[in-house]
Amino acid sequence: MKIARYEFDGQVRYGLVEPESGTVREIAGEPFERVEATGIVRRLDEVRLLSPVVPGKIVAVGLNYKDHAREMGKKIPEEPLLFLKASSAVNDPGGEIVYTPQSQRVDYEAELAVVIGRKAKNVTSEDAASHILGYTCINDVTARDLQVKDVQYTRAKGFDTFAPLGPWVATDLDPSAASVRCLVNGEVRQDGNTREMGASVGRLVEFISSVMTLFPGDVIATGTPPGVGPLRVGDVVTVEVGGIGALTNRVVAP
Repeated sequence: MKIARYEFDGQVRYGLVEPESGTVREIAGEPFERVEATGIVRRLDEVRLLSPVVPGKIVAVGLNYKDHAREMGKKIPEEPLLFLKASSAVNDPGGEIVYTPQSQRVDYEAELAVVIGRKAKNVTSEDAASHILGYTCINDVTARDLQVKDVQYTRAKGFDTFAPLGPWVATDLDPSAASVRCLVNGEVRQDGNTREMGASVGRLVEFISSVMTLFPGDVIATGTPPGVGPLRVGDVVTVEVGGIGALTNRVVAP
């Protein structure tokens, strides 16, 4: 099942996407309790896809792929390295990534995102799946020079538009072996797989929920494979996760 959030005629709705037919079936309310179709069906090309959820927080994981840690010249953490991305950074599928004038180098980072479906506190890795609604794509856009300058990640990761999310939530994905790719102007820049992650999705939910309560709609960005690099104004960047789909955004000047 693929769950989208979209706008039609000024109204925001959730719906079930059927990519083969190019349609979305409206559901009543939000998808965190019960999914019930209203009977209204629209074509995907007549709606505007929005970020599939509105997260209260985005909990991101740094250096969760060993080859990415090496390319950044850093050691692999003994425990998951957590940081927060501002919820105000969330961007829609097809939305514009604004190249901040505060930075001279803005990078792409393709990642699998976990969408929480049920309140989670002190959840075990074995029970993690029962607290997950599904999975989507996220681009953890980063002002790399500011990350180095500031040491901590808040400013570098937190600019408005720096968290494209979407295109929808896939509820039936196996997160243990999903391909994760990034393309810039059609050229493959990252080509990894979640089986290369140091901490699995279950381990991340367990670790994070031991620190902070996760609520429905919260997002975990699970880390990026090697191959990160700079974006330029005018670039079209696409994050692809196998079993989900493609998230595409264009980089624009301030």
